Amino acid sequence: MQRDNPEMQRRCQELINRCIGLGVDNPILSIHDVGAGGLSNACPELVQEVGARFDLRAIPNDDPGMSPMQIWCNEAQERYVLVIRRDTLEGFAAMARRERCLFAVVGEITGDQTLTLHDPLFDTYPIDHLDLQVILGKPPRLTRRVQHRAWPGGPRPVGGPVPDPHRRRGSHRPLVHRVHRLGHGHG
Repeated sequence: MQRDNPEMQRRCQELINRCIGLGVDNPILSIHDVGAGGLSNACPELVQEVGARFDLRAIPNDDPGMSPMQIWCNEAQERYVLVIRRDTLEGFAAMARRERCLFAVVGEITGDQTLTLHDPLFDTYPIDHLDLQVILGKPPRLTRRVQHRAWPGGPRPVGGPVPDPHRRRGSHRPLVHRVHRLGHGHG
C-alpha cells in the first residue's frame, strides 16, 4: 500500500483500521512501515521468520526506466508492506477498492527462510534464495589468520617514539611556517 501524500495516507489508515475492526477475522498477519532502505529493508524484515519470493515488476512504479536495484531500494514513495492471509485476499481487495487505497500483491510466503527476488522483465534473480539469517540474523563467522612478522629494519627500539618505516623523510616545516604567517596576516 502506498502513502506518498496525506490523502493516500488517510486512505491507508482507514483500510488498516477496517481490517483491525474485524477482530479475529483481520486479514493482516503482519505489517511494516517502509522507510530507509525502501522495500529492500522492509520486505526481508516482514518475512524474516518464514521467507518469501517477490516479483520486482509487481511493485507499483511510475518510472519504467528504473533499474532493478533502484526499484528494490526506492525510498521516494513511502509505503506499507503487509502479509495478508491468502484466503482473505479477495475480501481485503474489496475493502481496499472501497477505500480507494492502492495495493499490489508483490510476493508470496515460501516457508524456506530464504529471500528470492525475481525480475520477470529480464528473467533474472537479483536475489536468489538468500538465507535470511545472513542479512537479518547471525552473519557467518569471520575467521582471521594472524602472523607475527619481524620489525623491518632490525630489532624494535626500546623507549622513545617508534619510527614508522613507511613515513617520508621530508620536512613539513616550511609549509607550516607559511600557513602560520598567512594566519596572522603577515603573508
